Amino acid sequence: MAKTKCGRKQLSLATRSVHAGESRRRFADSLTTPIIQTSTFTFKDSREIEDFTRKGKDHYEYGRYGNPTVTVAEKRLADLEGSEDCVVFSSGMSAITTTILSLVQSGDHIVITDDSYKKTLEFCRSYLKQFAIDCTIVSFGDYEGLDRAIRRNTRFVFSESPTNPYLNIFDLKKLKAVAERHKVLTLIDSTFATPYNQRPLEYGIDLVLQSCTKYLAGHNDILAGAVMGNRSLVDRIRNLHKSMGGTIDPHCCYLLLRGLKTFPLRVARQNETALAVARYLQSHPKITRVYYPFLESHPHYAVATAQMQGGGGVVSFETKGDLNSARKLIDSLQLCFVGPSLGGVETLITHPAMVSYYDYTRKERYALGIKDTLFRLALGIEDAGDIIDDLERGLSKI
Repeated sequence: MAKTKCGRKQLSLATRSVHAGESRRRFADSLTTPIIQTSTFTFKDSREIEDFTRKGKDHYEYGRYGNPTVTVAEKRLADLEGSEDCVVFSSGMSAITTTILSLVQSGDHIVITDDSYKKTLEFCRSYLKQFAIDCTIVSFGDYEGLDRAIRRNTRFVFSESPTNPYLNIFDLKKLKAVAERHKVLTLIDSTFATPYNQRPLEYGIDLVLQSCTKYLAGHNDILAGAVMGNRSLVDRIRNLHKSMGGTIDPHCCYLLLRGLKTFPLRVARQNETALAVARYLQSHPKITRVYYPFLESHPHYAVATAQMQGGGGVVSFETKGDLNSARKLIDSLQLCFVGPSLGGVETLITHPAMVSYYDYTRKERYALGIKDTLFRLALGIEDAGDIIDDLERGLSKI
């Protein structure tokens, strides 16, 4: 999709976040995109029906197939990601599952990395078996293993970058080289990065997925997902989307558009705050390890700084002590909210062992690297010093 221009000048990401996808004049001269709150669209007469059904003239028909408010959001997201097209969904997982199912059929094989989101892994290795679709899980960063895992019937390689909770960074050039050698598609969940920090399509990645719930909407008040890529691939996904029904409602899309207007400002602030907090934690005597891609100590620091503009708003860290001391830290915080999400204006902290992996045994968790003293901190837009003071309060209890 051609990027928004004003005269001959290329508009910046910040400007496009406000204006991309919208016509200059809007219904009732509204400044903001209106919420078209309807399930059904009408036709003026039989000729208009025929123009739509036989000649392909643009016209909305039914809410599950499209909506003007949703269309603006899709155009803006496509513009920001640098893609030809975009489909918006009712959640990030709806975007992921619909995309996967649109690209495979019975007898196919896919490859996914082991550092992917828990529910994505669960869907690929469990539910896809019901459709006779095989899945190979490869250790993140093992590019030779990735190369060996691809078969003649492999359709795509799926990964995240950065990953959760260790913020590992996929070398997108290496990923694309492996995929091109085997002529398979590449899918990247870029939720933790956003189009502000990372642009996988510019590295030749075929499809980019976003949980718009997080940074793009940015206010912890909606669920939404999106997939972006070239028009032919997105059309396949859109067609299945119409049958699967994971439709985002117009009011939710309006809130997404509102959030997108400020997302570059928020992410820039979150990048800055996260780096300051990561450096503070790294120097603290009660912290044993900090995971943040823009710290020199991170194993993928060189790759991250080469292909990303910023390290993102998430910092993971491990403390001294045990599960009881972890509880003391959580219970002592007064500013950071305890919650499992990320990307909003409020800072959230979660304890993966107690929240995301509560149904695993300690042995199972440790096999995945989920220790009793591991925390994930998702920075909001508060003052960095205030967040550091809150963490200092909690760490003093260990």
